[in-house]
Amino acid sequence: MVVFDEIHHCSGNSALDANAWGMEILTKIQDHAAYTLALTGTPWRSDSLPISLARYSNPEGEIQCDFIYGLSEAVRDRVCRSPKIVLVDNDNLKVTSDTEGSKSFNSIQELLLNESIPYSAIITNRDAMLYLLKLGCHRLSEIRTVNKSAGGLVVASSVDHAREILSLLQEEFNQSAVIVTYQHDDPVGEITRFRTSDMQWIVSVGMVSEGTDIPRLQVCCHLSHVKTELYFRQVLGRILRINDTTNQDAWLYTIAERKLTCFADRIAKDLPDDNAVVRVLVGDELAVDIVESEEDVCEQPNLKPAAGSTDAEIEWDLGIDGTMATDQRAVLTLGTFKQRLVSAFCI
Repeated sequence: MVVFDEIHHCSGNSALDANAWGMEILTKIQDHAAYTLALTGTPWRSDSLPISLARYSNPEGEIQCDFIYGLSEAVRDRVCRSPKIVLVDNDNLKVTSDTEGSKSFNSIQELLLNESIPYSAIITNRDAMLYLLKLGCHRLSEIRTVNKSAGGLVVASSVDHAREILSLLQEEFNQSAVIVTYQHDDPVGEITRFRTSDMQWIVSVGMVSEGTDIPRLQVCCHLSHVKTELYFRQVLGRILRINDTTNQDAWLYTIAERKLTCFADRIAKDLPDDNAVVRVLVGDELAVDIVESEEDVCEQPNLKPAAGSTDAEIEWDLGIDGTMATDQRAVLTLGTFKQRLVSAFCI
């Protein structure tokens, strides 16, 4: 019998669509093992290729699992916490430019669909980061009144982004924090030390997602450029591990981008009994300055802007009518921020 863990890393049912790991299974295991047991917590792939050894329905193309132990069962059995996902949005956005005049948007989703501003410009913006981190720090502080060792995770988009977030946590919010990235000499050791410490935050770029077990994590700020359901669920999973403390809250904060909103709603539907979507208006407003390229290069990590692309300076302002210096410069006026809370509670 051959047992596979995290089988979603292996793709392909033939030589035409198999990756390297999938090909090894197809050529050396599939027809030779008497039994196979393939395990995964996320039974799909972001590239939509079939998972090796998996069966799919026709014509829907849905994966056919022999046994499912999902989040609802884990919450029921008190193996996992029931999460609360906060989607930060804005209901009064206005973009003004020399070339296109003034446009208004009722949500961040609508703004991003219009392609006036790339998603990377929002998650790397200082004031937007401060707003999200403030929510996370406040929540973690509340939890730590009961669970003294509770910790928080911030998922960043790049090493530079992570360093800026670390600085904000330490200097603006007086938080204890550590950073782990692939550029560090001993990221695994740093994660191990954080696991057993009482430090408040760990800031990560791709180092604390799949397979990392830190049960004291109870708050997460998702500021990654990666917008796939696989990654979203893996990050959420970092704060769902039940431990022996009194408070078992699990809070994830992120931007109300279209895909992330959809993923959050699916999480709520996965959970039994009460699934609630609540809108809470927040009076805080932000004034933000952003310098960002026209192309949302963060959608594909490590890619550079196409040749000939230029920087577009985008000012997020409040009630200030600025004169545009170039055709690529725009003023974005923000109205009232709001939080959309997607929560699921087990009775």
